[in-house]
Amino acid sequence: MRSSDESTTRSEVWTHRTAERDANLANWNDRVAAHLASPGYDVEGFIEDPGRIGKAVRLDREEIGDVRGLSLLHLQCHIGLDSLSWARLGAQVTGLDFSPPAIEAAREICRRTQTSAEFVLADVYEAPEVLRRTYDIVYASEGVLCWLPDVAAWAHVLRRLTRPGGTAYIRDGHPIFHTLDHDRADGRLELVGGYFEGPAHRYDEPGTYVEGDVQIEHTVNYEWDHGLGEIVNAFIQAGFRIESLREYGVSAYQALPGMVRGKDDWWRLPPESGQVPSMFSLRATLPE
Repeated sequence: MRSSDESTTRSEVWTHRTAERDANLANWNDRVAAHLASPGYDVEGFIEDPGRIGKAVRLDREEIGDVRGLSLLHLQCHIGLDSLSWARLGAQVTGLDFSPPAIEAAREICRRTQTSAEFVLADVYEAPEVLRRTYDIVYASEGVLCWLPDVAAWAHVLRRLTRPGGTAYIRDGHPIFHTLDHDRADGRLELVGGYFEGPAHRYDEPGTYVEGDVQIEHTVNYEWDHGLGEIVNAFIQAGFRIESLREYGVSAYQALPGMVRGKDDWWRLPPESGQVPSMFSLRATLPE
């Protein structure tokens, strides 16, 4: 197991402004306007309905349980709808993101919903130095790990933010699902991408993952692969005890052309297709 000094040094490596991080920040800054205007996020509907809980949080609460009265830190929270969903369930919520317009939007939605929550602007690797406290639950979900160059350093960040006896939880796209050819329309599942952590992949994409007419100026972004074993061992080496590792056959969006939307609003491959996990979740506790 690495010492706390070693983990701090390792996380500080990524606080430097690399070209990849700057490109991702510019890309995510541009995405905010598109997401605020999209029917997929339905921000106005969330604001108008005080009982609405995001479907991601509805799924994750099955693993996390009752959060009433607990402090919850949502890392890489974007515009804060899931953060505010947890607050509506009774948690004392802090959301953190590195995008200034995302945090500005989250604070405005928080104000309009009259919800008690705090939103902090910071890079995730710098979160312990910025927040200087620990939480009962440290939470991250959906589209998180691919933006991180070093998952082991990230797990050490979680350790420094989780109180002894507290819970760290991540749900994200399954690493094996990321390796599939997502453009095949014939139903065949073919592995074409990388699996293990390594150099960044560069993408130049004109839009984002939601429908809408808002144009994105900074289209270049970088993503990293992380194998499931690398993710699990990152938590173990950071000092966590793994309580649960689940794999899911559903996706929040139509990630493959053959996926079909169910009545529960989740997307699945039809039974006649090959079945692979599209998401996983990991719940861990930090021993007292």
